[in-house]
Amino acid sequence: MAVVPEAVATLAATPPFDRLGEDELTDLARSGRVVEHEDGEVLLDAFTAMPRHVHVIRAGKVGLWVEPESATDVPDLVLGPGDVFGLDATLTGRAIGPLAVALGPVTLLRLPAARVSELLAGDRPVVVPEVLAGPPATDSPAYVVVDELVVSRPVVAAPGERVVDVARRMTAADHGYAAVELDGGWGIVTDRMLRERVLAGDVTAETAVGDLVTGETPDQVVSGESAAAALILLLDRRADYVLVVDRDGTLRGAVEPRDFVVSSTTAGVSLHEQLRRAASVEELQERARGIPGVLASLLDGGLASTKVITVHTALLDTTVRRMVELVFARHPALDPDAFTWLALGSNGRGEAVPSSDIDSAAAFDDRVSADDIVRYRHVFAEVVDGLAAAGLTSDRHGATAARPLFARTNAAWRAAGRQWLAAPARNNGAMMTSLLVDGRPIYGDPGLPAVTGVVAGLRGHPGTMRLLLQESLARRARLRSLRDVLSGRRTGFDLKDHALLPIVNLARWAALSVGSSALPTTERLRAAAGSTVLPAPQALALVEVFEVLQRIRLRHQLRQVEQGVAPGDRVDLTAVSAIDRSIITRAVREIAAVQRRLDNLSLYDDPESWSR
Repeated sequence: MAVVPEAVATLAATPPFDRLGEDELTDLARSGRVVEHEDGEVLLDAFTAMPRHVHVIRAGKVGLWVEPESATDVPDLVLGPGDVFGLDATLTGRAIGPLAVALGPVTLLRLPAARVSELLAGDRPVVVPEVLAGPPATDSPAYVVVDELVVSRPVVAAPGERVVDVARRMTAADHGYAAVELDGGWGIVTDRMLRERVLAGDVTAETAVGDLVTGETPDQVVSGESAAAALILLLDRRADYVLVVDRDGTLRGAVEPRDFVVSSTTAGVSLHEQLRRAASVEELQERARGIPGVLASLLDGGLASTKVITVHTALLDTTVRRMVELVFARHPALDPDAFTWLALGSNGRGEAVPSSDIDSAAAFDDRVSADDIVRYRHVFAEVVDGLAAAGLTSDRHGATAARPLFARTNAAWRAAGRQWLAAPARNNGAMMTSLLVDGRPIYGDPGLPAVTGVVAGLRGHPGTMRLLLQESLARRARLRSLRDVLSGRRTGFDLKDHALLPIVNLARWAALSVGSSALPTTERLRAAAGSTVLPAPQALALVEVFEVLQRIRLRHQLRQVEQGVAPGDRVDLTAVSAIDRSIITRAVREIAAVQRRLDNLSLYDDPESWSR
């Protein structure tokens, strides 16, 4: 039995129990017990069963896994004294997680779940949208494993077979691919490869198929993974096929985009093919409006939020590419191969959520005249408008390829880059550098643009690096203060402005300081981890914080879409769950601590030492 005065004091200092009256706190404390656990003990698995207890940590650390499909040994969140777990599943009546494991010796105050639910919920019904709640514990996951999409035996070729013989076997089996058994794994021959390298290329039909596939490694997934994992590879790499292998390397077969179209269990995922094949702008817009529904379905089915965001990025890329193709088909006088379209901002980094703007830039072949670029920009404006009508908005006064500032020849981009490096305080140099370093080609020749190379020599300009650091620190991580409340300022917490953008800005600058070309925020943080600018513990803490905040943000926005509300980043901290409120509070503290350290770095340290 818990020592009641100590337990009351613990509960009174712990949200959401701090809202209870004195009698209720005393009653709850009497029903609790103080328990101790050793390192590695599973304290709660609320994915497989409803919790019987809610736990308050009194001493030690607890690792939480909050995604049912998590395949990593690293917890999504580490909780410490004063934190609570098991509350969400208790109040919702759904087995929505988390999995909690002791990270070293732990002392807990264990409270009966039924009593906690009675005191906190009372007569107020707890309504949890399906997107958040996930499937009941007794249900099977809504996603299928990739093995279920493999419907035929693969054609397997020896490396010494002639290309012509392998092609005949592919035709006889009605397969668009053949796997080639190599010493170090598998190669793949596809119809596309035969057309491009044999029929229209310089490879003869008598060539050994092993020579044809040398140097090319096919994408593959392991048997037992979710179908969505294969889908992500197909979309992200724009691959024709993904091989499915056992853990020992044995080939099971392959999947292609049409396998998702014909599978009833993955029908929502077929949206990618529908977008890619849309015959008109109007059809593309109609299909694109269904993107949030697919994301909600994947998340509700248990797919990790980071993977859902990856699928979202691929769907956005496909929509933009197809919109460019359809709009330029209306303007045959303009060559659609004369430019490369780049995704900027969150989409360029592969981190877009439903509220994200579709920022863009264009890089032209140097032979394109200034007058022609003006004509192209008018067509780019049609592309931007077409995407906006599909729900993929852009700020027409911001970063879009329809504006002169973001549509230039490669020579002009290089010249502008030199000006920004020489005088970043003029001509919006710091802002433009930050935008373009996130650029990712998604249409046209990916080798054409000089945009992303304009800051290649940035580390050689210490003054510019110091200014960029100051710009990165301009947006501070913060929670609303009591003064904000008393003065009547707008309520709520902006996940993007007050937490995520500070991390994005820090990660971008840290990656530049160590010469990394990574685009995703978490990859940038890992690239800079252990450097002078970002010690490894702080980098890994920011990785964890960013991923968890993105998860909260995605769920919040998909709930808004379900309710017919425009997705946004402002959340009411008094309305979110106790664990989410705890996560957000801790996130702000972690980010602010890194920002304070970098404040000192920007003032006193030599920029030349930052890359060490």
